[in-house]
Amino acid sequence: MKSAADAPQKEQRRMLATHQLNRLPATERGITLADFLVPIRIGERISSRIRHIALIAVGAAFIALTANVTVWLPNNPVPITGQTLSVLLVGGALGLRRGGMAVALYLVLGLFLPVYAGQAHGLSTIVGSGPSGLVMGAPGGYLIGFLFAGALVGWLAENGWDRHIGRAVGAMILGEVVIYAIGVPWLALAIGASPEKAISLGLTPFIVGDAIKLAIAAGIFPFAWWLVGRRAGDR
Repeated sequence: MKSAADAPQKEQRRMLATHQLNRLPATERGITLADFLVPIRIGERISSRIRHIALIAVGAAFIALTANVTVWLPNNPVPITGQTLSVLLVGGALGLRRGGMAVALYLVLGLFLPVYAGQAHGLSTIVGSGPSGLVMGAPGGYLIGFLFAGALVGWLAENGWDRHIGRAVGAMILGEVVIYAIGVPWLALAIGASPEKAISLGLTPFIVGDAIKLAIAAGIFPFAWWLVGRRAGDR
């Protein structure tokens, strides 16, 4: 038979479980680093809509700049680029909607401007038509994966995953998984390769480099939040 003394313990366990599921207090959910990027004096002079649009545009421009940090591997249609890192950073900094919109804006710009990796552009980089019908561009799956990865990492950041190193690593790993879960099968279809061949071309060569990118991204966010807290404490 349970005693009355068990009630406080049950309540403590319930509160602990609730705290673990809800990474942040309700008043702080949805707040990301981007909300601290615009100086207060400037932010007070412009509407929130303009501020959001400006952050989305800056995020898209940042991805475009890193896209052309490119290293081509021998006999591989997919290059090593800085995009993966920038997508994770933009998603985490801007949040679900703004991060997703920044990646979407980058993808749209790439239809008209040479902002994809290797200065590629146009719909044919993703998908097009040829004599035999539909043709899938080899890097197209990775580009589509960027959109979902940026949104996912943004959503996790809005729930506080970017404020502590362990959860930040987890968020970045999930973002990477999304990119390759779409990119590798797409590559296999694009070049008519077996799953094993697609993995050897579209995943294996990038593991070490992406692990480094992941570590950089995961380390930046907790440090940036520490700086934000320190700046707030100095006011």
